[in-house]
Amino acid sequence: MNKAVTGLESARIISEDKAHVWHHLSQHKPLETTDPLVIVEGKGLRVKDINGREYLDAVSGGVWTVNVGYGRESIADAVREQLAKMCYFANTAGSVPGALFAEKLIEKMPGLGRVYYSNSGSEANEKGYKLVRQLAALKNDGRKHKILYRDRDYHGTTITALASCGQNQRKDQYGPFTPGFVEVPHCMAYRAPNGDDPDYGVQAAREIEKVILREGPDTVGSLILEPITAGGGVIPPPEGYFETVQEICGKYGVLLHIDEVVCGMGRTGKWFGYQHYGVKPDVVTMAKGVASGYAAISVTVTTEDLFREFLAEPAERMHYFRDISTFGGCTGGPAAALECMRIIEEEKLLDNVNAMGDYLMDLLRGLMDKYPMVGDVRGKGLFCGLELVKDRASKAPVDESVAAAVVAHCLRESNVMIGRTNRSFDDFNNTLCLSPALVCTRGDLDEIVGAIDRALAAQASA
Repeated sequence: MNKAVTGLESARIISEDKAHVWHHLSQHKPLETTDPLVIVEGKGLRVKDINGREYLDAVSGGVWTVNVGYGRESIADAVREQLAKMCYFANTAGSVPGALFAEKLIEKMPGLGRVYYSNSGSEANEKGYKLVRQLAALKNDGRKHKILYRDRDYHGTTITALASCGQNQRKDQYGPFTPGFVEVPHCMAYRAPNGDDPDYGVQAAREIEKVILREGPDTVGSLILEPITAGGGVIPPPEGYFETVQEICGKYGVLLHIDEVVCGMGRTGKWFGYQHYGVKPDVVTMAKGVASGYAAISVTVTTEDLFREFLAEPAERMHYFRDISTFGGCTGGPAAALECMRIIEEEKLLDNVNAMGDYLMDLLRGLMDKYPMVGDVRGKGLFCGLELVKDRASKAPVDESVAAAVVAHCLRESNVMIGRTNRSFDDFNNTLCLSPALVCTRGDLDEIVGAIDRALAAQASA
């Protein structure tokens, strides 16, 4: 990487940041006496701050986004070339990269047929919700409008997306929310009384059926699920869960909406997380890794059957999907996404995710053998979590300050950035989260897990 910003320029940037920038997910009081972290450069898994200090990023941009790694000049070139030629037109018209990326994407998603562009995961999910609400209005006087969501899942930051959030601390202080959203129980085997039962996955799915029957099947329009719960603790589904969910949705005419904002585009070792479980969704949403952070883009993908529900003669003026996303018309997003997809294919990154994911899980299980504080290790591909507990018998979660201290130790002492559940739950902000770029090597993973090892040792001796 090139030399970091230095001298007067560095001091000015830090000063202007402190004076004017409102950072995400941050309490700013400490910044009255300390400087913010300002990242200026990246290559592969490494980033450099404004003072020249280099870090290994094990969370792909902090929020599971930079899937193909930093410094990809071919993506930057593709975006620049496209923007110089045609930067934007509202998606009431088409674009060359929009059409070509839709073609490539649908090739990877058998059973799905239509691609709707917007610019964030929250917005992509809200498009799915609006489809449900409008379809209910068109077909049954609005009755089948309810949307089910799962405890511990997260689907975005807008008021309506928070209405579908299963993490109470993310929702606190932001209500009242959009009505018509109903929570169903989580499927986390580790924290279920019957989680060791081989039929637990089926039983957990049947809890969703109970909610549908309680609410009335004629009122429930869709169910939204993350294939693997992300910010709620990195929770893969138990065996039999999604097969039963599919059966239940078919039985009661409930659309299945899969939120791939985190898991999509190779993170779990397949193009999409749901493809591990034999699911045939009606709606799939994605963002983050679609363009690896090189441009803003999100996508709502539907079946052709769902798309056709909105086809009507032009005289039916209220029958089409009357929605727009201003920045869904940006051409830089699909141009970047096309190049990201090419990189994943040509560099065989799905193979790397599976090989490195197995290696990472072996390393993490080694930490579990070494430290009683590690109560559970779970994940799929390069998407893993370690749940920290006071003791394994009770599974009582450590205070979130302990998880925060581990993250801080990794950053301060080892220059390694890891993540954790944060401001999600009252008691369960206790999971460390790892999602290194799909290009990571064994050496990278040794460095990441070595940093966690040292941080856990420091906690054990405290």
